[in-house]
Amino acid sequence: MSVSSPVPQHFSVRAVELDDADPLGSYRDLFVDAPSVVSYLDGNSLGRPTKAGAERVARFVTEAWGGRLIRGWDEEWFDLPLTVGDDLGRVVLGAAAGQTAVGDSTSVLLYKLARGAVALRPGRDEIVVDTDNFPTDRYVLEAVASELGMTLRWIESDPRSGVRADEVAAVVGDRTALVVLSHVAYRSGYLADAASITRVAHDAGALMLWDLCHSVGSVPIELDEWGVDLAVGCTYKYLNGGPGSPAFAYVRAGLLEEFVQPIWGWMGREDVFEMAAGYRPARGIRRILSGTPAILGMIAMRDTVELIDGAGIGEIRAKSVRLTEFALELVAESLVPLGVTIASPVDPSLRGGHVTIDHPRFRAATPALWERGVIPDFRAPEGLRLGLSPLSTSFAEVVAGVEAIRAELATRVP
Repeated sequence: MSVSSPVPQHFSVRAVELDDADPLGSYRDLFVDAPSVVSYLDGNSLGRPTKAGAERVARFVTEAWGGRLIRGWDEEWFDLPLTVGDDLGRVVLGAAAGQTAVGDSTSVLLYKLARGAVALRPGRDEIVVDTDNFPTDRYVLEAVASELGMTLRWIESDPRSGVRADEVAAVVGDRTALVVLSHVAYRSGYLADAASITRVAHDAGALMLWDLCHSVGSVPIELDEWGVDLAVGCTYKYLNGGPGSPAFAYVRAGLLEEFVQPIWGWMGREDVFEMAAGYRPARGIRRILSGTPAILGMIAMRDTVELIDGAGIGEIRAKSVRLTEFALELVAESLVPLGVTIASPVDPSLRGGHVTIDHPRFRAATPALWERGVIPDFRAPEGLRLGLSPLSTSFAEVVAGVEAIRAELATRVP
């Protein structure tokens, strides 16, 4: 095949067949359409809004906020971070009620969890993290280590794969207080073996904190079953909460009585309205809260959680695998001849919901792709991520997206 040839027709035919046979195909109609977008390949950064979510937000402004005003706090809002947290726990986290709360950003919650965790391991002065973890995770842990005089033990992770259990076992020991890793690597999409790695951390006497930002809503998660201690994740990717929607924090029930997070605010106090001197943490997961929670930011995601509950996370994962397998086939046939390399695991059991492909010209090509209505995202130094959200992405979109990437690269190849 010539490097300037379009994507072979048989892929378009297969895409139609796959879309027609897709048991989740009807869910695409439940999302807000963007007429100018030909192919949205960035669901792993910002999910599309659901139509029901958009309507719910509009009703909230006029009826709940506008109609009930301050009474809304007594009627629903005060407990909403815990109510939505329990919904997330049941539907997408494999977590029993009372262990998950919604509020703050991922960065703030990660800081709270890390500080609270290391305090539960006095005498231990090391935190384990990998070199290719998401930048915020690394920066937050650098800050915690600096504040407390601790040491970061770095795992040199491969940007095209991720961290394995044996690599963790090689660095943990009796000085390890906490291990912090991403369940799905933000760059490569590598899916870590959370259960095995958690056991390794526990065998060393350390606590395990998972960043679930790139896995929640697309990959089955069983926090209770895996024995995870703490977890954090955002809600604007596969949970479609919208830009800046609040993150969630999970703290295992067995740790809650002793767990104290460092940002003491009135919403996490034992008696919120006592307004008394001195901080006493609330019982249970409410203690993770600090200030007034972002109620409006929790509204849209509730409809996606209902959709996931109805579709089943197993079926969602199955479609995610089909989408990424199809994308990799397209890339191999249409983009590899142009010098593109695959920077994600080819084994679907080791891959989350996105794939990354590398080419030196992807940084320059990305704005042109956006002009074409094809929306992936670029990650330095030369990676293009194709985020395929199972509920809202069609196989035909994948073909259109890869064809646009091929056409854009073909015009740039000397």
